Amino acid sequence: MGIVQKVKAFFSNHSETSDQHSDSSLRTHYYKATASQVFKQVEGLLKEMNGVEILASYEERGEISFTVSKGRKAFVVITIISLRPFETAIDFSATTESKIMPLDFGYSKELIRTFYKHFDEKLTPLT
Repeated sequence: MGIVQKVKAFFSNHSETSDQHSDSSLRTHYYKATASQVFKQVEGLLKEMNGVEILASYEERGEISFTVSKGRKAFVVITIISLRPFETAIDFSATTESKIMPLDFGYSKELIRTFYKHFDEKLTPLT
């Protein structure tokens, strides 16, 4: 990632994960479980978290959208995709709310990293 991309990413209010992301901490995470198992566990974990309110949950589409109200406010969409019978991927799209300036100084990235860390502790990551 070049210096210009790093500066743009730092001052953006939106972050996403992907397989080929230039930031290795924002690459898609894979888990050893079915999509249904991962979906139910992720949904349960989100319900237990303070400051998280699930807005919509669609197991058939593998999407959960929610807001984070603790700290900075953010809107997050988690996408859960089954690749093989016991290989499931989780991707994030996070956008922080800002009334003054459209930037979050890396908060959306840190939010995704925090969720991945929490999910890695509760689910079985593929290595």
